[in-house]
Amino acid sequence: MISADISVVLPELVLAGAAIVALMGAVYTAKDRLTPVLTWAMVALFLVLAFWIGTAGTDATAFGGMFVADAFARFAKVVVLVGAAAVLVIGQDYVQRRGLDRFEYPVLVALSVVGMMLMVSAGDLIALYVGLELQSLALYVIASLRRDSARSTEAGLKYFVLGSMSSGLLLFGASLIYGFAGTTQFAGILGTLEGEVPLGVLFGMVLLLSGLAFKVSAAPFHMWTPDVYEGSPTPVTAFFATAPKVAAMALFARVVHDAFGAIPGDWGQVIAVLAVLSMFLGAIAAIGQTDIKRLMAYSSIAHMGYAMIGLAVGTAGGVQAMLVYMAIYVTMNVGTFAFILSMERDGRPVSDIGALNQFGKTEPGKALALLVLMFSLAGVPPMLGFFAKLSVLKAAVDADMVWLAVAGAVASVIGAFYYLRIVYFMYFGKEGEVLESRMAPAQWALMMLSAVAMVAGIVNLFGIEGPALAAAQALVR
Repeated sequence: MISADISVVLPELVLAGAAIVALMGAVYTAKDRLTPVLTWAMVALFLVLAFWIGTAGTDATAFGGMFVADAFARFAKVVVLVGAAAVLVIGQDYVQRRGLDRFEYPVLVALSVVGMMLMVSAGDLIALYVGLELQSLALYVIASLRRDSARSTEAGLKYFVLGSMSSGLLLFGASLIYGFAGTTQFAGILGTLEGEVPLGVLFGMVLLLSGLAFKVSAAPFHMWTPDVYEGSPTPVTAFFATAPKVAAMALFARVVHDAFGAIPGDWGQVIAVLAVLSMFLGAIAAIGQTDIKRLMAYSSIAHMGYAMIGLAVGTAGGVQAMLVYMAIYVTMNVGTFAFILSMERDGRPVSDIGALNQFGKTEPGKALALLVLMFSLAGVPPMLGFFAKLSVLKAAVDADMVWLAVAGAVASVIGAFYYLRIVYFMYFGKEGEVLESRMAPAQWALMMLSAVAMVAGIVNLFGIEGPALAAAQALVR
C-alpha cells in the first residue's frame, strides 16, 4: 500500500518538504537576511532526523524493493545527517563574514542530503541513480557559490563536467547489467549470478564501480578532487570532505553486497586495486602541497583508499570496519576544517600551510587541538584515527589479504609525513608574520570536541562498533 511506503520514506519526505518550503519562503521574503535562521533551522532538523532514524528499530522496504530501510541505511544516514549539521555549524561564521550568506546554501545542502539518504537506501539501479544525481546536482551549484571568484566557478564547472562523465559510465554499466540480468533491482541481479555469470554483467559491474569510484574520489578517478577542494568556498570544501563521502562509500557497499554479493572474488579485486592506488597516490601526491585545502583533498583520496580495504575483503567484519572508519573520518575532518575556516591574516582567508609557522606560541590551545587531529589523521597511536586504520587492516588480515594490509601500512607511513609537517611548522617553523585564528564559539567548541574525541574515544570508540556490526550484518547475509 502507498501509505505503508510513505511511512518508510517519511524522514526523506520531511527533509525534502522542508527544503522546498524554505526555498519558496525565501523567494517571497528578505532572502539573505534570513540565511542564519534558515541555517540553524536546517541544523536542528538534521539532528532531529538523525535521532528519529537512529531510534527506529524496524527494517522495511518500500516501492517494491526500490527503497530499503535497514540497520545499514540507518547507520549511514545518522553519520551523514550529523556530519552535515556539524559542517553547517562550523561554516556559519565564515559565510557571514565573507559575504556568502545566501539562502540557497543551506537549502542546497538539505537537498543534497536528501539525495544521500536515498543513495544509502537504494535497492534498485534507478533509485541509485536518482539519489546520486540529486546529491550531485546540488553539489555542482554550491561548488561555484562564490560567483565573483573565477576559481570557484572553475571548481563548479570542472566538477560538473567530470561528474557528467562519471554518470555516463555509471549509466552505461547499469544498462549493460539490465540488458543481461533483465531487471534493475539488486535482488533480481543477485539471482542471475547463481549460475554462470554473464560476461556483460561483469563489464557492467566494472563500469558501475568506476562511476561510483568517482563519487568517492578514488584513484584513478580522483582528478577533480584537488581543484574542486581548492577552488570551492572553504565551508563547501568541508562539506565535500564529510557527508558525501560517507553516502558514496555506503552506496558502494550496498551495490557490491546487495547486487553482486554472489561474486565477491570478482569485485573484490577491482576494489582492492582502487584502494591501493588511492592510498599511495593520496600519500605521495600530498607531500608537495603547500595549500592546506589541496592537501586535505589528497588526504581524502588516501582515506577513501583505507576505507575501501574494508569493502575489498567482502565480509561483514570488513563492512563494519569501513563504517567505523567513515564515522571517525568525518569527526576528524569536522575538527580540522573548523580550524582551516578560521585561518586568516589581515582579515583575509589564508590557506598556505607556511602561515602556520610558530602558531603554537601564539595560540597554544588551538595548536594542541590541531596537533591531536593531525596525529589522528596520520594514524599515530593512541589517537582514534589509529584504531580506525587498525580495524580495516585487521579485517584484511582476517580475510587472508595480508598483502593489502601491508600496502595500507606502508602508505600510512608515507602519508604521515605531510600531517607531521603541519605540526612541525606550528612548533618549530620560522619566525614570521603571525597567523590570526578567529573562531565563533560554536566553531571553537566543535574543533575542541573533535580533538577530545580523538583521545577519549579510544576506550570504546564511543560505542559505535556495536551499531556498525549490526549494520554490517544487515547488509552482508
